Amino acid sequence: MIVNERIVTYLHSLEKSNGELCDEIERFAHETDVPIIRKEMESFLKVMITMKAPANILEIGTAIGYSAILMAKAMPEASRITTIENYEKRIPIARNNIEKAGFSDRITLIEGDALKVLPELAEIYDFVFMDAAKGQYMNYLEMIIKKVAPGGVIICDNVLQEGDIVKSRYGIERRNRTIHGRMRDYLYELKNRDDLETTIVPIGDGITVSVRKDIG
Repeated sequence: MIVNERIVTYLHSLEKSNGELCDEIERFAHETDVPIIRKEMESFLKVMITMKAPANILEIGTAIGYSAILMAKAMPEASRITTIENYEKRIPIARNNIEKAGFSDRITLIEGDALKVLPELAEIYDFVFMDAAKGQYMNYLEMIIKKVAPGGVIICDNVLQEGDIVKSRYGIERRNRTIHGRMRDYLYELKNRDDLETTIVPIGDGITVSVRKDIG
C-alpha cells in the first residue's frame, strides 16, 4: 500500500454504492480474485470522465466489465467505449455484465491481444484507460499515441507496484525484476515525451494521467 491504510479506509467509508449490479460485480471479483479497479480509482475515473465528457473512450483491459460500466454511467449519453480483453474466461462474464447494465449498444468489447488489436482500430479517441498487462505498457503506449487526439487524456493504473517501484532492482524478487524495470522505464518515458504532459498520482496503486499535446 502506498498511502496510509487508515486514510484509505476512511476514504472508502465515504464512498456510496455504484448501484446494485456494480456491487454484485465487485463482490464476485473479490470472491474469485479477479482484479478490478480500487475504490480510489473508481472515484478518480468517474470525476475525470465527468470533467472531460469524452465522446470516444478506449479501454485496454476489460476484465469482467466493471470499469467500463462505471465509465459508461459517467459519460455523456452519446459517448461510446471500445474495450479490449484477451483472457477468454473473463470475456463472456464481461459481455453478460455489460448487457445486464444496459450498455451493449454503447460498449463494444473486442476479444484479442491488445498488441494485435490496437493497430487495426481506425477510430481516434479522446480518452484512454489502460489497466492491462503492466509489462506491456510501453508497447501499448506507442500504438495508443497514434489513436489519441490532441487534448486527449491517457490514464494508466497500477504503476507504482505497491511502492516497490522506488526500490533498487536488487531489492526486488528476481522473478519481478523484469516488470519492475519495464515500469520504471515506462514512467520515465511518460515524463520525458515532448508530446505528452504527465503527472503521477499516488492513489490506489499509483496512476498516471497524461494529456496528448498538439506539437504539430
